[in-house]
Amino acid sequence: MLSVVLGCALLPATAAAADPRPEVAASAQRLQRQVVEWRRDFHRHPELSNREVRTAGKVAAHLRAMGLEPRTGVAVTGVVAIVKGALPGPRIALRADMDALPVTEQTGLPFASTATAEYRGEQVGVMHACGHDAHTATLLGVADALVAMRDTLPGEVMLIFQPAEEGAPPPEQGGAERMLAEGLFKDFKPEAVFGLHVFSNVQAGKIAVRGGPLMAASDRFAITVDGRQTHGSAPWNGIDPIVAAADLIGTAQSIVSRRANLSKQPAVLTFGAIKGGIRYNIIPDSVEMVGTLRTFDAGMREQIFADLRRVAEHTAAAHGARATTEIYENDGNPATVNDPALTARMLPSLQAAVGRDNVYESPLQMGSEDFSLYAQQVPAMFFFVGATSEGIDPETAPSNHSPKFLLDETALDVGLRALLQVSLDYLHGAGTAPLSAR
Repeated sequence: MLSVVLGCALLPATAAAADPRPEVAASAQRLQRQVVEWRRDFHRHPELSNREVRTAGKVAAHLRAMGLEPRTGVAVTGVVAIVKGALPGPRIALRADMDALPVTEQTGLPFASTATAEYRGEQVGVMHACGHDAHTATLLGVADALVAMRDTLPGEVMLIFQPAEEGAPPPEQGGAERMLAEGLFKDFKPEAVFGLHVFSNVQAGKIAVRGGPLMAASDRFAITVDGRQTHGSAPWNGIDPIVAAADLIGTAQSIVSRRANLSKQPAVLTFGAIKGGIRYNIIPDSVEMVGTLRTFDAGMREQIFADLRRVAEHTAAAHGARATTEIYENDGNPATVNDPALTARMLPSLQAAVGRDNVYESPLQMGSEDFSLYAQQVPAMFFFVGATSEGIDPETAPSNHSPKFLLDETALDVGLRALLQVSLDYLHGAGTAPLSAR
């Protein structure tokens, strides 16, 4: 049997099994202008994690105008609604995230954000620098389309408008973890959950997807190096934690490059911030460092953290200092893993929505997503929608989280068509063989 390799799974070549649905094209054409307006409104008024009050209010109001009965206040500001078809059928869930980032926008768009907010004790600019405004608007469009065809729709669709994907500010809890903890799937257990993300590394008009591991697990760590304060002119009278920290950081680079088996899966160990001292001629008592680890394999993750602790402890000791390493195991996300069978089944739907030549296999991505937590509960498929305009190299375009992140709004149309086609094909049973053929 012919096959294609998508991600880590060998999948049957069923790409010819799905045809573009005329109701998808009609809905996309009808809703195109409205979805753009919604997206621009959300973009102009971004809100940080667990602070999406206006956004959630707008989402709930739009859903009520469609005739739905949204549940609000889920996991602080989340909104959930159910579209019930008139015909019996499966249950699925669709997810969009709503929060923005503490980033000052530099796009020059006429609807650019000028919002500010407090973040970790500082006044910061706020921007939809990751495209969650597009996700929210797209899911609203899909909701409108599904409601319009309820009379012929089989099954039920849960619409999840999630807060705090970027992470709730400590010590708050939020995001997918809190939604699930509050019983999101308790009374409505979907057979499958789908989500999308606009992505600067993908050209507009295209979709990237992968069966199996797609996005990395993320972990946060902190290392404190304690020395002994002294005057900068007499370092021999103290223990310099800055020199010890510099040596520690350099030595830690060998953990991934020399000790991790990168032929198995990639890994990234990054130090993101260093703080030590306040004056040019005083050696401080201590230095604090924070960073992140990205992995796809649980065993590799444990080994790298064990190595990091050893490197920190022994390198600091070699300088007469002492290092303390903290791993914040509950703060990160597990790897996002697309169910191979589900991805194989729905691949033809993505191809039908945008054309077979416009769907390709995504490489592994070292970024993380808390969509991964839904994927641990039920089979899931997450895919990337191109955000970078033709004529701009996606490899050099401002990335997600950049103050210059610029979304090509054709991504809204592509995302709506793809998510709607996937939903309808699944609900109508496309891609499943009759019992006699199994």
